[in-house]
Amino acid sequence: MSDAPRTDPIPVTSPETASGERPVHPERTATGSIRTSMPTGAIRTLGANPATAPIMLHPGDAISNRRRTLYIILLGALTALGPFTIDLYLPAFPVLEEEFQTTAAAIQLTLTGTMIGFALGQLVVGPLSDKVGRRVPLIAVTALHVVASLAAAFAPDLALLSVARVFMGVGAAAGGVVAMAIVRDLFGGRRLVVMLSRLALVSGVAPVIAPLIGSWLLTLMPWQGIFVALAAYGIMMLLSTILFIPETLPPARRQGRGGTTMLERYRSVLSDRVFIGVLIIGGMTFSGLFSYLSASPFLFQVTHGLDAQQYGMLFAVNSLGVVIGVQTAARLAARFGPQWVMAYSTAVLLIAGVAIIVTDQLGLGLWGTVIPLFVFMTACGFTLPNVQVLALDRHGKAAGTAASIIGATNFGIAGLISPVVGWLSRDAGITATTMAAVMVGCATIGILSLWFIVRPRTVGMLSP
Repeated sequence: MSDAPRTDPIPVTSPETASGERPVHPERTATGSIRTSMPTGAIRTLGANPATAPIMLHPGDAISNRRRTLYIILLGALTALGPFTIDLYLPAFPVLEEEFQTTAAAIQLTLTGTMIGFALGQLVVGPLSDKVGRRVPLIAVTALHVVASLAAAFAPDLALLSVARVFMGVGAAAGGVVAMAIVRDLFGGRRLVVMLSRLALVSGVAPVIAPLIGSWLLTLMPWQGIFVALAAYGIMMLLSTILFIPETLPPARRQGRGGTTMLERYRSVLSDRVFIGVLIIGGMTFSGLFSYLSASPFLFQVTHGLDAQQYGMLFAVNSLGVVIGVQTAARLAARFGPQWVMAYSTAVLLIAGVAIIVTDQLGLGLWGTVIPLFVFMTACGFTLPNVQVLALDRHGKAAGTAASIIGATNFGIAGLISPVVGWLSRDAGITATTMAAVMVGCATIGILSLWFIVRPRTVGMLSP
């Protein structure tokens, strides 16, 4: 059998016809076996003994492990393009302030513009990919990212840099949205949990390590080099998409129920109570994560006096917590269901946030903050992939739209909430208490959303 995923349309017939499981469109594979599509949507590969041949419920079930690994790497890299575009240049803020002879607030507006472009781009690219397929929007918007990155590198003033950053955000939006949609096109059930957990791992770790890589790049090149590096990254993703990523949404599957217009696709997804609930949970979890990212340079370098190397080690340790959470969550969700994993992980988010406040008020110092913070980051790793699984598993026909709403909500809400840490600290400066207060608020909203909107007992288990 070929390694490439099967993307031919799977016929759907009436229940009367489907009751007999009559195979349609038989095809002999390269190995000599016969591959057929069933009216139920299942795929059967017939070998020497058709009675024992496996039934493959999703196109991705026929992909070899080698090809699946390649997709994980490429789609993960596409997912990371967004966080790297947003966070890679953060260490260059003081340099940019001096270069353009402006204020820190003006430089921070370029970050706001990037996040706005990123959120708006996702809201457009997702539904568009449901209508015209995955490859065309992905290629077009990634090419826009390359052009915008080069424009930012050669921007002569802050105004043009700001405009370029908005378009960089739009251009980076396609990667994460289309990557999640491609995974949903190919996989379902428990295998969907595993694949999305890999993408969630990238989404959780990339914002943490991006500033570290940006700091390293600044030791080798001027600030313009960061944007040239992002352009090179975009070119690699563009070529990889053209060469290795197939179209996973064939024309016959682009006009399903609720998918004829962008408005109808949004209505189909947003009318789902469970989707709304996990959307809030994801936005709150991501906001808690970004509250830590925005406060940590001041908290650990100014308040606790860590140097750049020690601060980098702290980032690495917290990244390890996210990795542990994501990898463990995939196994637990497949066994117990993502809603029940989130029932525990959201509670741990709240407990860890409260612990940071208590230890700070007791004056327990750096370790009193670092230990519960690691627990908080690990709980983020448990929560984020299950948000994606529970949202996308219910909306396979509008996967692009659902993924775009998730991404836009996560970054949009995080962009609005993370500055609250600075507002709370406007008099006494940023402390562990002010940072954790935002984390506790976000976790509390997430817990309420889980139990009063999602209602875990009403959500069924994942299919095999």
